[in-house]
Amino acid sequence: MANVIRLRKGLDIHLQGQAEETKLNLKSNGHYALVPDDFEGVVPKVVVREGDMVKAGDALFVNKAYPEVRFASPVSGKVTAVERGERRKVLCIKVDADAQQEYVDFGKKNVQEMDGKAVIDALLEAGLFGYINQLPYAVSTNPSVLPKSIFVSALRDKPLAGRFEYEIEGQEDDFVTGLTALSKIAKTHLGLGIQPDLQAALQQRQVERVAEVNIFDGKCPAGNVGVQVNHVDPVNKGEVVWTIGDPTVVLFIGRLFNSGKVDLRRTVALCGSEVKKPCYVDMLVGEELSTLLSNSYDADHSVRIINGNVLTGRITTKDGYLGAYTSEITVIPEGDDNNEMLGWIMPRFGQFSVSRSYFSWLFGKKKYALDARVKGGERHMIMSGEYDRVLPMDIYGEYLIKAIIAGDIDKMEQLGIYEVAPEDFALAEFVDSSKLELQRIVREGLNNLRKENA
Repeated sequence: MANVIRLRKGLDIHLQGQAEETKLNLKSNGHYALVPDDFEGVVPKVVVREGDMVKAGDALFVNKAYPEVRFASPVSGKVTAVERGERRKVLCIKVDADAQQEYVDFGKKNVQEMDGKAVIDALLEAGLFGYINQLPYAVSTNPSVLPKSIFVSALRDKPLAGRFEYEIEGQEDDFVTGLTALSKIAKTHLGLGIQPDLQAALQQRQVERVAEVNIFDGKCPAGNVGVQVNHVDPVNKGEVVWTIGDPTVVLFIGRLFNSGKVDLRRTVALCGSEVKKPCYVDMLVGEELSTLLSNSYDADHSVRIINGNVLTGRITTKDGYLGAYTSEITVIPEGDDNNEMLGWIMPRFGQFSVSRSYFSWLFGKKKYALDARVKGGERHMIMSGEYDRVLPMDIYGEYLIKAIIAGDIDKMEQLGIYEVAPEDFALAEFVDSSKLELQRIVREGLNNLRKENA
């Protein structure tokens, strides 16, 4: 029997350009790249050279701190470049795909007969373990420290988020296999929303036998895995929880055990108010975006292409690559070519406002075509309770941000920094009248705390 947890705080932002449940048949141009920055906390050590031939599942780089944590190539082909930036930082490893794909055969496995160590060893060997993150610090996890529990969120509720119910169709068995494998390591919690089709499909496969199911009834960010941990099994100092905020990773794991191959295929939503025909497309992690974006929007005016959703995604270009955890490619107006008569004094019926500064709130759940303008400059932090209204966690968000800025480690720990990830403050950043980069502040605070505790 699933537990129902109702959240009162949060904010749903209704945007134009939701992907329709139709799939675009995309022919790849054969260019792929794995980006180490997609895996937070990983210092990469490249294990291939330009000109090397690799199979899908071969390691391209490893985590320098834990060399047993490998990161697999999504395709077979030729390594064409290892791009580096300042101070020789590894930016990406590029691979040109073969016409006929070859896979490393890791062998099919019956997860029911495996123990936790065997599951971890299989994930390490196949280069998939690095996709699992942890709290505290919200980084790629350390395989030598076992967690007290594992949390998986299958609820995507960010603006324009791709529906996981659509992606999982026909792959339910792989998902349950992935959950079963995780349950061999530690008690596993699965977070769902009010998703009747997905709930029914998983109940048919008796998912309750391998995971505790929690239904989160509330607004965004109810789907954040950090929010779910906070309400089910909070993290205290000295404890570790493994988290999978992207449910497609569970499909990766399930496919590995069911087929014996690394299959990093995922269903991505091409969305946003600037997209001509919002839809879904099947892509591999690291696939170049140029083919997808070539004719998808009007190039006559300035747009922002986001690798991910509008709250937590990264700015990219047509020459970018699909991120490891990316379930949406979003295209919205940049706004730098928008000249408004009278500026802020206009009533702005087409603009969204949390504080009802505009009259648009009179139109109910209207969908907006918002641009990327910040509409204001950074200013002193005002203790107004803005964060608390959109942060459904048992922490004082404003006080925690102040403690991070001040570098007060004791105060950070007392205020619950071990429980949070930068994405938990994405909505607070959106509503913040002080225009502070809260996600960056939280990430810097977590990094500093991790160094202090190392």
